Amino acid sequence: MIEYLLIGFIIFGLIVGGSVFFICKKIFCSDVNFIIEQAKAKAQAIEYEAQTLLKNEQLKAKELELELKRKYEENTSRIIKEYQDKLSNLQSRENKLNQKFEREIGFIEEEKQKVSDLKNKLLLEQNFQNKLIKQYKEAKEKALNTLVEYTSYTKEEAKSMLLSYLEDELAMQKSIMIRRYEHEAREEANKRANYIIAQATTRFAGEFATERLINVVNLPNDELKGRIIGKEGRNIKALEMISGVDVIIDDTPGTIILSSFNLYRRAIATKTIELLVEDGRIQPSRIEDVYHKVSAEIEEQILQDGENIVLDMGLGYMHPELKKLIGKMKYRASFGQNALGHSIEVANLAGVIAGELGGDEKLARRAGLLHDIGKALTQESGGNHVSLGSEICKRYKEHPVVINAIMAHHGDEEIQSIEAAAVCTADALSAGRPGARREVLESFLNRMQDLERIAVEKVGVKQAYAINAGREVRVIVRADLVDDAQSVVLARDIAKEIEASLQYPGEIKVSVIREMRAIEFAK
Repeated sequence: MIEYLLIGFIIFGLIVGGSVFFICKKIFCSDVNFIIEQAKAKAQAIEYEAQTLLKNEQLKAKELELELKRKYEENTSRIIKEYQDKLSNLQSRENKLNQKFEREIGFIEEEKQKVSDLKNKLLLEQNFQNKLIKQYKEAKEKALNTLVEYTSYTKEEAKSMLLSYLEDELAMQKSIMIRRYEHEAREEANKRANYIIAQATTRFAGEFATERLINVVNLPNDELKGRIIGKEGRNIKALEMISGVDVIIDDTPGTIILSSFNLYRRAIATKTIELLVEDGRIQPSRIEDVYHKVSAEIEEQILQDGENIVLDMGLGYMHPELKKLIGKMKYRASFGQNALGHSIEVANLAGVIAGELGGDEKLARRAGLLHDIGKALTQESGGNHVSLGSEICKRYKEHPVVINAIMAHHGDEEIQSIEAAAVCTADALSAGRPGARREVLESFLNRMQDLERIAVEKVGVKQAYAINAGREVRVIVRADLVDDAQSVVLARDIAKEIEASLQYPGEIKVSVIREMRAIEFAK
């Protein structure tokens, strides 16, 4: 019974196991088919996506190919155009060069033809000249034979007579040619001189201001006037005695006036009073201390100013004493024109003029700056500023051109260089221009009229003009009444009368002009 049960269980188990196996197999098969279908679907999707990507890439490749082709065509056309442009430019330049070459060849051929014609002309003229010489010799021989035949002269005497006649005739022709060439050279020199002066004056335009004869010191209040005067005038007397300046205290509120022709003393006195007013302690001993302190400070400032001017103008090494005198010219004036400003102006103008004439600009500027250096010594040493300036420059081993310019700018010595001539010209320009120097208008006009009157009153004078601000008188005389020798005497007489009857600064040039004109008409 148990065996049958076991067999039954076994059979049941086999049936159940087989059913389970078949069911599992069927389930597995169905899953596999599903997975396979799903894989097929994915494979199809991947294949479709790959085809899509392939198509897109092919489209992009085609677009890129088209773009590259377009750029290639554009670059090709641009390069071709550039090549054509450059080729056309080269052809144009080549044509121009060929034309220029042809013109130059033509010009050379023309010049060769001209030279050939000139050579032929010279040969013809030489032949003609030889013919004339031959005719001259024949005529001379014939004239000699005629003189010998019809006169009592020998052949040698007749030859001497003819030669003397020819010599006189040639001398007259030579003098005429010399006068003509001198006139042409003078006109050309005047044009060149006017051009150079115009260039110099336009390239340098310096500022200038006239110097005053007084300084005005402003006071905080009028009570200080009494303190400046001091008890019984002790303070003002001490100030005037130590400074050499007149101190004028009047009713003008808040101001006092310092008067002196010496700009240097006036500057020291002005600074001294300003410091005393600022300090408040005004007494004779204090005045003396402050005055000496201000003098020392101004001396240092003068040297510094001179060094700065020499450095700014690029003049190289210069002795410290000369630099100090240059700075001191700031406190020196001539007819209201500041000496330092005048010297700087002359230096710049002289440099420009010397450069135009081919001279040394730096040396001309140095000579122009030092040409009036003696004016810094005239108030202390006295004497002529020309001789003082020459002496001080010789003492400190200045260049001979500088010394010659100092001596020549007032006519004490002949001009020996282009630089000295430039300094003399620049000095006349700076001093003679309108407004550079102060002078009373009425006295100036009177002096100009007196100059012309003195010249016109002389016998034989036709016209007289005072020019160059009264520094020159040009006198035109009648050629039929005054000869060349009398012109020299007339100029000397006019100059002597001017010296005796007029007061004037510097010197006045008297130029007597005599001209003989012979006019005839050919009809």
